[in-house]
Amino acid sequence: MQSLEFAAGLYRKYASDLMPVIEQQRAFHAENRERMTPQLDDIEAELTYLHLRELRPATVMELGTFHGWSTTWILSALRDNGTGTLHSFDRIDNVVRNVPTALADGRWTFVQGDVQKALDLVPPDVDFLFVDADHSRRFGRWYLAHLFPLMRSGTTVSVHDVFHGKNARILSEGREVVSWLDERGVELFTAARRHAPETFAALNEVRAEVGIEGARGAGVNPMIWFTLP
Repeated sequence: MQSLEFAAGLYRKYASDLMPVIEQQRAFHAENRERMTPQLDDIEAELTYLHLRELRPATVMELGTFHGWSTTWILSALRDNGTGTLHSFDRIDNVVRNVPTALADGRWTFVQGDVQKALDLVPPDVDFLFVDADHSRRFGRWYLAHLFPLMRSGTTVSVHDVFHGKNARILSEGREVVSWLDERGVELFTAARRHAPETFAALNEVRAEVGIEGARGAGVNPMIWFTLP
């Protein structure tokens, strides 16, 4: 499902819905500048929203919230879908102070603590898994062995901070995930500027075509997407 053609189609299909969300996120960033550092770059944030709009998941799990930038993008997609809930996990609770009540009410559950000790709180039947937490090799190996088996085949997964350079960093979470996918013959999609420059350029052309300007700046966009086998 994840491909350049698919991503470009999402931009064209949902451009009119995406534009007000970008304005919302730009204002959200400005209002919380002193206490929030956005973690997602523009294309990966937009594609997160767009994937969620198209897939219309009933249950989303977010592993790692930090200050709430990704959380608000996800919740905005669920709001615009008119359906779906988000279950977020993090050791720190900065996100609770930042996420607007209007986005959170009725669709968000936050669990504070170490997910490695809280697998019993992972919601059943997750449709979309977003991972942006501890980027160590150890943690990558842990969730590949313990969290992924809880997910159904066909679940869409995104993992942040994989391709900051041409390849995933040695001894990193990203390298573990990419190796795991390679071993199983699972294709990934990324718009990472350094790993997939042609895809990055093509999506920027589509964004210009439909009049999309990002909420914070283009950036590196190191996220990957794939479907669990």
